[in-house]
Amino acid sequence: MSERVPAPGDLALIEALVNTLDIEAGADALGTADGRARFGLTEGQVPQARELRESLRAILLAHAGHPAHRETTPLGELLARAPLLIAIDAHDGSARIEPADAEPLLARVASAIARSLAEGTWPRLKACEAPTCHWAYYDRSPAGRGRWCSMAVCGSRAKMRRYRAK
Repeated sequence: MSERVPAPGDLALIEALVNTLDIEAGADALGTADGRARFGLTEGQVPQARELRESLRAILLAHAGHPAHRETTPLGELLARAPLLIAIDAHDGSARIEPADAEPLLARVASAIARSLAEGTWPRLKACEAPTCHWAYYDRSPAGRGRWCSMAVCGSRAKMRRYRAK
């Protein structure tokens, strides 16, 4: 959809997964071999990846103050299948969050969410309010109240619709 700077750190994975579906064009990258390879998926794992993608999209819409686009499995239910552990290195004492045994993509998403929560960046990952878009984007606005993936595309269209309605 729009050319934006990717979300920071681990949120880039979630942003990329949500953006595998171009709602306006009806194109789903998870239906292609290249799209699956990008996330290390087999064809058999695609239904679960799509379920995860749409649950994430619902949460990103909520981050932006918009209702869910459709009925989805609650993200919390999916993440419960990917518990996280704190691993401590015995030699230097460093700590890191690691997923316990879980489906790889779900585990990576769970870890990304946990790290972004610690960094305070999770609430800024949002989905565009435009019903034909719902593209994931990282809200870099100072007040954190961005509504569209791109002011040049979706924002401009919404403003033009409001103007014409007057």
